Amino acid sequence: MLRRLSPVQPESFEFTSANLEWARAQMTKYPEGRQQSAVIPLLWRAQEQEGWLPRPAIEYVADMLGMAYIRALEVATFYFMFQLHPVGRIANIQICGTTTCMICGAEQLIAVCREKIAPTPHTLSADGNFSWEEVECLGACSNAPMAQIGKDFYEDLTAEKLAALIDALAAGQLPVPGPQNGRFSSEPLGGPVALAGLKGGEEYNASVARAVRLRDTVKRIDGTEVPILTPWVRRPEQADQTKEGTGGPGPDEPAPGMGRRPDATGVTVQQAAGTSAGRPPSRTEPAGGPTPPPMRGIRNRRPLRHGCRSLVG
Repeated sequence: MLRRLSPVQPESFEFTSANLEWARAQMTKYPEGRQQSAVIPLLWRAQEQEGWLPRPAIEYVADMLGMAYIRALEVATFYFMFQLHPVGRIANIQICGTTTCMICGAEQLIAVCREKIAPTPHTLSADGNFSWEEVECLGACSNAPMAQIGKDFYEDLTAEKLAALIDALAAGQLPVPGPQNGRFSSEPLGGPVALAGLKGGEEYNASVARAVRLRDTVKRIDGTEVPILTPWVRRPEQADQTKEGTGGPGPDEPAPGMGRRPDATGVTVQQAAGTSAGRPPSRTEPAGGPTPPPMRGIRNRRPLRHGCRSLVG
């Protein structure tokens, strides 16, 4: 499929201050000179901020990473997760049209999108609030037919249920994601036959419960959410503190070898940290320590030469 940039482009793009900080932190994951490896997460963040991926955003990310524009364009046009044309301000609805969903009624869902949003995919609704597209398998075959809206799956849909979802979104509501027919997860329609106590008193399954708790089912990243910090980037508030007169860790300092980061709910969790230089701990012995013996095999008495003769002769 030929993927072209939209003929209508904004004048410019730049990350919000919070997203810029996040992007720079992602670049520290990679060794010096290899920052271009962060192109996919940075392009994705740009799309989350704008809703779609305009050309100025692609070039902005390329400039950050020291890439030629064509290299960033190659990535953006290759992966279908990047939206190269404007999408609905409220939501872009992705209908799975692969075999299982098609058999179970995806064509009826597409008919709803044609009627309520636009006659053709990748087209904005008259009010600019919605767009839709048919996509390949999203991996929820046991709950077919289904659609992805924002970051969440809406499963076990019917034409009537999808129409109601679109109306709810248009009214500013946040429909609960997950199965739309009363199922807890992906157990058989007749009820679970194994692990019957898995629900454990929860109203929703784990992913749906988290989305409901955060109330972010269709919200885009805009830099105002609590960031998931990159643990190997030392923050001022993470500076080493010692208990006065004891030399031990301060009251807010994690145990040795552990860093802390807030998760999406703001709860502090522990995560392994690297060295003070921001790199994982070395596997080699410290200076002056024993040197591990070289790897030995059947034929390591002389250096291998290029070509098959060195392997068999």
